[in-house]
Amino acid sequence: MVGEMPEGHQGEGFFATSFDKVIGLARKNSIWPLPFATSCCGIEFMATMGAHYDLARFGSERVGFSPRQCDLLMVMGTIAKKMGPVVKQVYLQMAEPRWVMAVGACASSGGIFDTYSVLQGIDQVVPVDVYVPGCPPRPEAIIDGVIRIQDLVGKESLRRRSGEKYKALLESYGIQ
Repeated sequence: MVGEMPEGHQGEGFFATSFDKVIGLARKNSIWPLPFATSCCGIEFMATMGAHYDLARFGSERVGFSPRQCDLLMVMGTIAKKMGPVVKQVYLQMAEPRWVMAVGACASSGGIFDTYSVLQGIDQVVPVDVYVPGCPPRPEAIIDGVIRIQDLVGKESLRRRSGEKYKALLESYGIQ
């Protein structure tokens, strides 16, 4: 934790830094993922949560299955076009700030399923922050994706979510 300490002024018995940096440090080390797993990528995620890889080392030990309590939506596997509105509804039920990770080739681009019934990437229904490649991705790749999310979370300004660029991004997905 000392290696991650934000820059600031330190004295005997006190440490002063900006509020943004303290909140960023707290958020990045307490991400609560919501797995939305439909196929083989979900099995790799289960391995990532197991003792050998232990995603809990990165502050993501509390996997939630209620969107209102989670801040990272991890979409894993093939998403049919009929499930697109469900993914969007789950995303909308999550409280701000929220982040999205597309895990595997199917969630990122439809994978090998270039058919009428498969969504060719979840970025057609919700904005994606990090893409994890692979079919299925190894647990190490999923951990790397979580670390990239942590980097985004730790550096994000508290005011970014109320900015015009963010509102325009959400409006491009039909989200108010």
